[in-house]
Amino acid sequence: MDFFDLALKRYSVRKFDSKCVEKEKIDKILDVGCVAPTAKNIQPQKIYVITGEALEKVKKCTHSHFDAPLTLLVCCDTNLCWTRSYDGKKSGDIDAAIVTTHMILEAAELGIGSTWVMSFDPEATKKEFDLPDNIVPVCFLPMGYPAKDAMPSERHTIYRDKNDIIEYIK
Repeated sequence: MDFFDLALKRYSVRKFDSKCVEKEKIDKILDVGCVAPTAKNIQPQKIYVITGEALEKVKKCTHSHFDAPLTLLVCCDTNLCWTRSYDGKKSGDIDAAIVTTHMILEAAELGIGSTWVMSFDPEATKKEFDLPDNIVPVCFLPMGYPAKDAMPSERHTIYRDKNDIIEYIK
């Protein structure tokens, strides 16, 4: 599929079929997350694959779990993040965002729906998943096969005017 078409087709799925995602597809999604670009290619991402009974822990951290049969918890390891010398900005959250975007698009290519969830309690997440201090949760990524009646939100096809977003500097 053409990349632009894939990007247009993909939407945040908030209603999932109960069918489990096959391990081969999960592995392919994770492989794409492992080759995504990160600052200086340090790869500070840490990805937790949450299935089965462990999905109940997700429900203690966010209301936006959508009863997905699979959830990825994407984190960054602050011990591995590249740090910008000018102001001390660490790359971890940005790197994790790039990794997550790559996995979202690979999932869509495979017919797997997902939703980026940043609305979660980070302290509850650290506690429920026993994360060490250097592992910072960035987002949950509930995923699975979209339910037959899953639909994009009404805002899915609303885009700001390109002239408000893009500016050429000569």
